Amino acid sequence: MFWTNSKLAGASGVLVLWFAAGLAGCGGEKPAPRKAEPGPAVRATVVRLAEETVPDVYEATGTVRARVSSVLAARVMGYLREVRVQAGDTVQPGQVIAVIEAREIDSGLKQAEAARDEARSALPEVDNAIAAAKAQLELAEATHRRMKSLFDQKSITQQEFDEVEARLRMARANHEMAVAKRAQLEQKIRQAESAVAQAAAMKGYMEITAPFRGIVVERKAEPGMLAAPGMPIAVVEQAGGYRLEAAVEENRIKAVKPGMAVEVLIDALGTSVQGRVEEIVPALDPGSRSFTVKIGLSGGLLRSGMFGRARFPMGERKALLVPASAIVRQGQVEQVFVVENGVAKSRLVTTGAARGERVEALSGLRAGESVVAPVPANLADGSRVEVRP
Repeated sequence: MFWTNSKLAGASGVLVLWFAAGLAGCGGEKPAPRKAEPGPAVRATVVRLAEETVPDVYEATGTVRARVSSVLAARVMGYLREVRVQAGDTVQPGQVIAVIEAREIDSGLKQAEAARDEARSALPEVDNAIAAAKAQLELAEATHRRMKSLFDQKSITQQEFDEVEARLRMARANHEMAVAKRAQLEQKIRQAESAVAQAAAMKGYMEITAPFRGIVVERKAEPGMLAAPGMPIAVVEQAGGYRLEAAVEENRIKAVKPGMAVEVLIDALGTSVQGRVEEIVPALDPGSRSFTVKIGLSGGLLRSGMFGRARFPMGERKALLVPASAIVRQGQVEQVFVVENGVAKSRLVTTGAARGERVEALSGLRAGESVVAPVPANLADGSRVEVRP
């Protein structure tokens, strides 16, 4: 019985040791990376890296904005009878965008025109009165001259001469009154014409027109809505005039100058356009510690709101360039194969700007090292490499 228990105890101990070993094998440590199995050498082309002088470019992101944007708004109160444009339409200078219906403005214009016509119609009567008064004045002056000669010769009495002078003064007064009446009438006509012009201007405000050739980027009102002065109807951007407003770090403020030529990459168009620095906003954004640089652009396909990257030339610097075919990408991870003593070693790298068929290596590589380019499909970490001539 004792021997049996000992035998069982020994078997249990073996089981415990086996279970413990199993637990140790299932621990949290990750297995070492698999090395390439010994086999024939992989034939590959090797490129020896060296530092080169490359243009130093600073890249800043920004948004394309229209150089001139106009919000077309109502200037009188009334109901919108028509809105003739949609977002995306191209408009020409003077083209009618919307029409407002305001009957009181039409009525006011008709009243002003009637008052002007009435004032003008009184001109012939006043002119006739002036002509008659002038004739009376000329007759009174001639009579006065004759009577003055007779009075000097003592041929008429003082009473008779006084009556002649009185008639002359009355003729002069009547003529001056007629002339003054015409001046008043002219002033009334000018006031009536001013009222007509003002009423016509108000009537002109009933039609909202485009101020320049451009593109409608937003329609803000619909027919039937009550428009009030200042109410926006549509937003129009001037065609062909766009700028990239880029945020530039404050430590670059001395390097960016007005008139500087800048290459702008427009991702939505998949191309680059040439621009020039037109304006530098002197006030910095305290949150981002950057200032806004406005770069003039040209191009028919540009639209407000597009994302762009401005590339400012900053001189030259040394850089390590790697063939793009040497980069193996797995998601966000980039690696190359460095050949050391005839063996390929995987090396994680960080790349920068692309320069033709090569990219800039920012970290992970040194000048003088040799990398495989292009990378063969069967190349793995630890593979022996036979360098092709």
